[in-house]
Formats: sequence, C-alpha cells, structure tokens
Amino acid sequence: MMRRMITSVMVASVLATGAFASWNVTVLNSSGVLNPPSTVVSVPTIVTTSPMPQVTFLTAAATPNPILVGDGTPFTNGTFSGAYSISPASSSAGMLTGFNFVIAGVVDGSAIITWQKKVVRNSDNAILYNDSGTFAGSGFGGTDGAFNVVIPVTLSAPADDVTVYENFLLFVLPTNPVSTAGLLLVEQDWVPEPASMIALSSGLVGLMALRRRKR
Repeated sequence: MMRRMITSVMVASVLATGAFASWNVTVLNSSGVLNPPSTVVSVPTIVTTSPMPQVTFLTAAATPNPILVGDGTPFTNGTFSGAYSISPASSSAGMLTGFNFVIAGVVDGSAIITWQKKVVRNSDNAILYNDSGTFAGSGFGGTDGAFNVVIPVTLSAPADDVTVYENFLLFVLPTNPVSTAGLLLVEQDWVPEPASMIALSSGLVGLMALRRRKR
C-alpha cells in the first residue's frame, strides 16, 4: 500500500509540473543566402512550447533551395541564420538552465561548415552562452560523411527570458566541384531547473510525515 502511495505521489508531481508549464517562443529569423548567384532562402521551423521549449530549423526543407552547396548545385557558399526568443507563459514555467544543441549535416571533400551560437538574457543583455565550432571534410583535414551531433549546453546562469542567435557558414572550394556541404537540421531542446524533483521531494516529505503521525 505504501509503495503504491509513493508511486502515485511521484507520478502526480511530475505530471503536475509538466502539465501547466508553458512558454512563449517567437521565431525572429529563419533564413539563409546561397551564392552565387545570390539566392535568399526561407527555412521552415517546428516550435514546441510545452512542457519545455523546443525549436527545430528544417534547413533541408528550405525554399526555394535547401541549405546545400557544392556538388549538384550552382552554389559554392551559403549561410543560415536563426534567431528566436523565449519567455514564460505560465507561472509554473520555472527557469531554464541549458539545452541540447543538435546539428545534422554532411561535408565531403574540400567542404566546411562553421557555426556560432549566442544566448542573451533579455532583462539585462547578459551573454549566458557564446561558442562556435567547425565541421570539415577531408580537404580541410576533417572527415567526409554525414554527421549528427548533440552538444549539451549549460547556461552561465539560469534564466527564463532569453534570445538565441545562431549563424552557419557553408563553403566548398570552387576548384573542387565535387565537394559538398549541407546543413540538414538544427535543433535545440531546452532543459529546466529540477523543479519537478523539488515538488516530488516535498510530496514525499509530506507523505512520510503523515505515516509517522499514523504510527
């Protein structure tokens, strides 16, 4: 009986925390430019606002062209820029501590993709995260092929009001027309403070106190 009561409290605490947490997520930019000739592309997005923010940029589905340069395209370089803001839509939203940064793409030959990402707290413009990285094909000392990486990111301080900026640059050597650089997907899955564990702990403390009183 006691085990069933503890299980019920655990489930109720987790469900209650997730059921009411919601966020305002506004996509400010999701576009790119491929060259030459200069071609502006629009990148569709998928946004989840509850229980945690999740933003996915579908770069492979960009129109009129995917974020792809090199072999099979007239383009030798390109960019993708994404920006979005997050703010709480409910009092139970809590604070954000970080996110899982997902990047999927392909590099082959003399091809390179570089990225830069920054998270700014809206209330005081404090920079909570700022980093960059590179994916290179064999022509630039890297490894050819598709990649799908997950980068765990921890903010320098918890926040619930942030704007995220990210920029990607794709490049292939024009002298190596069979090289390819493509950005397939960019995603961020946000992580909360352990508020659900706090709620669970409080529930279990109350349950154990009730049990002691009954004794």
